Amino acid sequence: MAAMATPLVTIAMPAFNEEHYIEACIRSVQAQDYPKDRIEILIADGRSTDRTRAILADLAKADPRIKVVDNPDRLQAAGINQLIKAAKGEIIVRMDVHCEYAPSYVRTCVEKLAATGADNVGGAQRAKAKTPFQQALCAALTSPVGVGGARYRDATAEGFVDTVFLGAFRRAVFDRIGLYDPKAITNEDAELNQRLLETGGQIYLSRDIEVHYYPRDSFATLAKQYWKYGRGRARTLLKLGRFPTLRPLIPFAMVIGASALVLVPPLWPIAPAAFAAYALLTGAEAVRVARPLGPAGVATAWAIFPVLHASHGAGFASGLLHYLRAPDWGPVEKPSPTPALRAV
Repeated sequence: MAAMATPLVTIAMPAFNEEHYIEACIRSVQAQDYPKDRIEILIADGRSTDRTRAILADLAKADPRIKVVDNPDRLQAAGINQLIKAAKGEIIVRMDVHCEYAPSYVRTCVEKLAATGADNVGGAQRAKAKTPFQQALCAALTSPVGVGGARYRDATAEGFVDTVFLGAFRRAVFDRIGLYDPKAITNEDAELNQRLLETGGQIYLSRDIEVHYYPRDSFATLAKQYWKYGRGRARTLLKLGRFPTLRPLIPFAMVIGASALVLVPPLWPIAPAAFAAYALLTGAEAVRVARPLGPAGVATAWAIFPVLHASHGAGFASGLLHYLRAPDWGPVEKPSPTPALRAV
């Protein structure tokens, strides 16, 4: 790529109390094989109370591309919005601190945007393990039983999709559809991508865009995460009125069905068979995806499936009840392009 034809890229990274991870993540950005003078690195810090700000200050002294933006709301979505407003790049690459990026990540995102004409491109959400529990969880997350056949979980998938992990956007997208929902606690990426699709935009998933993340490392933290995911999905449904696919509703339907089997006396005769069928299905799938991990890994994966389903489904039900009573979204905000943005 000739330097004059190389788009300026803004790395947009929200952070809060990331003293153990922020330096390694910034180093991975600095190691990108994209031209260094065509990258700016913006971090939205949610007023961290640990050494995150001090670490960023030291890094910024050595690399003037690094700038810290204040995020008083402390939510990821609100922080990303601050970064988009401050960005000079014509391409916004949204990054997460708890991920490992291939050196080709930024370059491949830019190339795929150009080649496909998409508004947003991204790679699969590849899970990486450090502990035995994470190994079993990684196995479960490769299964359609675990994640409902979501294409963004498939590292071999290629093509146009309804959402991707993180994402690299043409800056003009935000002028057209608005910024992230600043009050979204979870599901902010899927909500934004749904609005993008509804305006005729396109999202492209590429197997060549490589990023890994470390999933939760215990049943308790996994259940809490998927409870929040379910609440976020319910909020998005109530806000936008529909989903691009029915996949997010499956765990909710399972929880409603299981509750009915337990609470409605006429259904009691079929309850044992229904629960046995679920146990057999998830057990067989645990053997299929986790067999290389041995008996302990298979047992852990088997137990993970109901945690994923029940937590997400119950969170969805909780979100419906909460946000029907107290919707908290307003009009979509759009960024105000600066002269610097228009000059790129």
